[in-house]
Amino acid sequence: MRRITQSRKLHQVRYDVRGPILVEAQKLEAEGHKILKLNIGNPQPFGFEAPQAILQDMVHHLPNSQGYSDSRGIYSARTAVAHYYQSRGLTDTHVDDVFIGNGVSELISMVLTAFVDDGNEILVPAPDYPLWTGAVTLAGGTPVHYRCDESNGWNPDLADIESKITENTHALVVINPNNPTGAVYSDDIVRGMADIARRHNLVLMSDEIYEKILFADDVNQPVHHHTATFAGDDVLCLTFSGLSKAYRVCGYRAGWVMVSGPKELATDFLEGLTLLANMRMCANVPGQHAIQTALGGYQSIEEYIHPGGRFYEQSKTAWRLLNEIPGVSCVEPHGALYCFPRLDPDVYPIEDDQAFVIDLLRSKKILVTHGTGFNWFEPDHFRLVTLPDVEVLTEAIGRIADFLETQRA
Repeated sequence: MRRITQSRKLHQVRYDVRGPILVEAQKLEAEGHKILKLNIGNPQPFGFEAPQAILQDMVHHLPNSQGYSDSRGIYSARTAVAHYYQSRGLTDTHVDDVFIGNGVSELISMVLTAFVDDGNEILVPAPDYPLWTGAVTLAGGTPVHYRCDESNGWNPDLADIESKITENTHALVVINPNNPTGAVYSDDIVRGMADIARRHNLVLMSDEIYEKILFADDVNQPVHHHTATFAGDDVLCLTFSGLSKAYRVCGYRAGWVMVSGPKELATDFLEGLTLLANMRMCANVPGQHAIQTALGGYQSIEEYIHPGGRFYEQSKTAWRLLNEIPGVSCVEPHGALYCFPRLDPDVYPIEDDQAFVIDLLRSKKILVTHGTGFNWFEPDHFRLVTLPDVEVLTEAIGRIADFLETQRA
């Protein structure tokens, strides 16, 4: 018999957040070791529970959730999403502009499949959430990575973006707040990206899943700016968001994409997106019923993101402790659930950062993700999830510091 091999379409696709490092962690667990997994932004294992009102609403609707829904999503969920964006100044948003999906991840893949032709170039940030790079590649496109500037709070380098546009460039991806850096982009940066898209006739694809997780205090007052606000009526913008992070319901797989801008010029593309929505039948129906309840009423995320709240305190503790390690520097995250520290190459001459995090895992039983797994250009960063409580984070970063002491040049 001939060997059965994976499709060639997968040969350039990577998703290192759950790649070889996770396989190694699973081997160690099978041997009886306890692994602290700081590689995935999954709140529930760290004691973050879904709001009770969402759970109750899910239970209430279960008897009526056994059949397929409209492939674009149930009407109440799509209406709630439309009203959400209307309340944020995007007053032309209507229910038919919203597609519900099994999380943002599914919708990214669907949108890119409907949009990308072989050879199309899509501008993706570096570092990025690696699903974007993988999904562009799987759709037949070419991801072109623009640099986010660590010396400028990890804001995108607008000049670098513009320098990488060619006649084959079709879209610009924005991840704000950013995963893995925790950057929250200023209005000037978001406006600048929209202006670049306008000048070069690009579609904007804006991943805003962390939009509600912003760390405000007396010193910092980060504000999330919807890319669609600056795209206006003349730039097609696809805005992705969902419930997974702010509402602590990753397993419900409840996400959406909202289409704004000159939709009359995108009817063919939207027909293709509708076709793909039809082919997967519909998104998880019980999860869709959580959307209306989540977006309305009291927003429990506020308990976590201000001084004294767990998300806030854990992020600030991790940032402070990482910067106390000799040869380590970390830009302060202003949102999301991660730190993305840099290891000074003169102190830690790392050539293979995946090997580095596997060695850390074996030595200290802590699972983080290497920076090149987020399509960063050099092997000098890693991403740390800040979801454990302060005591656990303090111990974990202490173990990382002990390990780094053995790696010094």
